[in-house]
Amino acid sequence: MTLNDEYHDNRKAALLHRLSALDDPARSGMFDRALWFDGLHRHCLAEHAPHIAYAAELGDAVKLHLVDRGRSGLASMANWYSFIWRPVFGGTPHDQRKQALMLAVARKLSKTTHRLLLSPVPDECGSASLIEQAFAATGWTVRREPCDENHVLHLKGRSFADYWQDRPGQLRSTVKRKGNKGVVDLRVETRFDAQDWADYETIYARSWKPEEGNPDFLRWLAQRESEAGRLRMGMASIDGQAVAAQFWTVENGTAYIHKLAHDERHIQASPGTLLTHALFQHVIDVDGVDLVDFGTGSDAYKRDWMEDIRPRYRLELIWPRSPKAWPYLAKSRVAGLAARFSKD
Repeated sequence: MTLNDEYHDNRKAALLHRLSALDDPARSGMFDRALWFDGLHRHCLAEHAPHIAYAAELGDAVKLHLVDRGRSGLASMANWYSFIWRPVFGGTPHDQRKQALMLAVARKLSKTTHRLLLSPVPDECGSASLIEQAFAATGWTVRREPCDENHVLHLKGRSFADYWQDRPGQLRSTVKRKGNKGVVDLRVETRFDAQDWADYETIYARSWKPEEGNPDFLRWLAQRESEAGRLRMGMASIDGQAVAAQFWTVENGTAYIHKLAHDERHIQASPGTLLTHALFQHVIDVDGVDLVDFGTGSDAYKRDWMEDIRPRYRLELIWPRSPKAWPYLAKSRVAGLAARFSKD
């Protein structure tokens, strides 16, 4: 088995590395692709050097996209735009091969860093458990805890009409009443349009949302997803003025809801709710998705539209033989004891 870790002065150099060849558009999702990590690093995390941990055996491979956080060690290349972070596998590795690849990565990283902080890691695909088991087996101290939740909708073959009849009565009533008034005009676009995006940014500034973390990254992402045919941009207007906008993408049977915004001055017309209804109808009946993913966050309104909640985990991995790790090891043990006593 071969293993290589490489530091790069910038993410462009990392993309030239052979690791990007592991991308398989037919199997990998947005948050696994080299293009995602390229844009995220350049626009949002450029102050931290990228680090890729890599292992390969007999045509199968794994890569961990990380950033160097200096004294605190390495961390997942992720932020609030990331629905998930997980190891990215190439080839067709079975479970035992995946475990062997992760063990190799864990052993190598014990020689290059004293600590890793990984989030938001899913486990419905086994990622969090795989990381935890592999690193624990090679001598790392592992602390795993929930850090967020992910609201999703599994269609299970339902049409939009079937799905809609199961929504809360108040939501269905709102859509019917407001929609029948004919005040709000709705459309779903599949290509990036500069004016639509300018309208989205204006609406966002007038919404209840906090200041956008990195609008340049979102615009870059929308443009790239449009080029790939995956963009679904919802726009709502009243008397020709855009009052609500939503940024979704669709791929491999999944619709991802990235950003919602509506102009607070027009809240009585419920343009955001009507637009969400239109987009759900589009991705279910036109795109034929099997899953709708509302990302992370515990916003109460998501429960009206979604049916299942999946946890997201934070894993702190500490190499106990490194003196640099000892302060973190002590803190982790204290936190573990406190959590144990709080349950008793």
